[in-house]
Amino acid sequence: MSQNSRNKKFYALNMFDVVDLEKYLAYFSRLPEVAPQYGGRMVAFGRFRDNVAGDLAPRQVLFLVEWDSEEAFNSFRDDPELADLHPLRENGTASYVWQTFDGADMSDPTDVSLDDVLAVLKP
Repeated sequence: MSQNSRNKKFYALNMFDVVDLEKYLAYFSRLPEVAPQYGGRMVAFGRFRDNVAGDLAPRQVLFLVEWDSEEAFNSFRDDPELADLHPLRENGTASYVWQTFDGADMSDPTDVSLDDVLAVLKP
């Protein structure tokens, strides 16, 4: 078993269209400070470029957030202290896709083994 198999990560993929920039910016301006308090770290973000393949309707924006664990993600999502934060995201976006994934730590991509890949591909 590779070291990577022991360093599981939990990811939240966010894809959405912006419908109220002011509300979404109010949400996002707090995110870099708040998410790390719950074990979250923004890994990537970007703007839609091209629909190369697949049948999911394109969204304007993608964010990928790495969480220490599913519990950390759930604590961010469900904490009543953040009750004023999440509506800013919800009301500032449309066609929101929020999916979670288990994955391997890719800090060192050369450490990913075939066993790591097979673990993701097998049901």
